[in-house]
Amino acid sequence: MPPRFSRRAALWVPPLVYMGIIYYLSAQSDPMPRVTAVVWDKLLHFVEYGGLATLFARALLGEGLTVAATIVAAVVLTSAYGASDEIHQSTVPQRQADTRDWMVDAGAGVVGATIMAQWARARASKP
Repeated sequence: MPPRFSRRAALWVPPLVYMGIIYYLSAQSDPMPRVTAVVWDKLLHFVEYGGLATLFARALLGEGLTVAATIVAAVVLTSAYGASDEIHQSTVPQRQADTRDWMVDAGAGVVGATIMAQWARARASKP
């Protein structure tokens, strides 16, 4: 039986809101200057996109995808959003697109999606 609208909303609103926050921060010329002055930007990308992949994986698992399909789909969605974010940043004053940032986003997608999917698998196998 397909999930009801309220269930689907509970699954998909968190990643959509998270994507909106990423978009908002990416539209700023210098978001969170105190943080970016002391934290390596690649670490920030890793945490940011690992979180997005985790939310995508949660939603996809809730839709009934297998663990393997969830990981692949979450990585594809996370990587695609990371690429679109880099393109978006290229239009923002004092920002630029960076292929290395996108590569970190994609790698974080693999890690975040895998951790979430494996956690869900382990949780489902408990009696």
